[in-house]
Amino acid sequence: MMMEERRARIVEMLKSERTVKVNSLVEEFNVSIETIRRDLEFLEERDFLKRVYGGAVRKGAFSDEPAYDLREVKNLEAKRAIAAEAAALISDGDTVLFDIGTTCLEVARLLSDRTGITIITNSFMIAKELAGSRCRVFVLGGQLRGGELSLSGFLTSEALEHFNADKAIIGAGGITLDRGITDYHPEEAAVRRLMIEHSKYSIVVADSSKFGVVAMNAVSTLKEIGILVTDSQIPKEIRQGLRKTAVPTITVDV
Repeated sequence: MMMEERRARIVEMLKSERTVKVNSLVEEFNVSIETIRRDLEFLEERDFLKRVYGGAVRKGAFSDEPAYDLREVKNLEAKRAIAAEAAALISDGDTVLFDIGTTCLEVARLLSDRTGITIITNSFMIAKELAGSRCRVFVLGGQLRGGELSLSGFLTSEALEHFNADKAIIGAGGITLDRGITDYHPEEAAVRRLMIEHSKYSIVVADSSKFGVVAMNAVSTLKEIGILVTDSQIPKEIRQGLRKTAVPTITVDV
């Protein structure tokens, strides 16, 4: 493949996937890391992308959330491995606040046969998944957003004020070392913040594609969460940064 074709392909990948990783591009095009880094530098100079740790994000990615049906199948193996680790942190009898998102949904699926767990969620997807299970499920009110089938807004926040939980399962639109956890929708970011505040222990579940991405709305710093569960594909620089900031982290091999 010619250099121009490779760079055009990277731009096309960013249009559909929003983020690209250096290691993945090396495998995709069978070229060296240095070649990919030169490609990303070239494309950044021409305003096609912004380089981040371990890869690049499309310009404007912080305000553009990928469609739910694309997120549902992307990195599914990693999400299921992350979900298994997160589910193991939940004990029978726990009360758990459940955020929206595809990885949170995978965690919920692993709890259907568990005993005595109370779920409080703003996700119709999760409520539907656990209907008929052994879990007791409370659905928070609020304004419905299509696609995600999430509930948010002042009614959701008001309802959350009446609950306290042992744990919270929290998703993320983006994660960086300096900005922490961010989200695309202000109302849903507010709900995430409240879930962290109203739980004794928050568990953030996020696959490696979320790292290096800054969404528009701040949720929390990394120091404010209980533990981060992610996969082994996160860039080396971020892994080192997490160790330096002493953020408890579980990394699953994928």
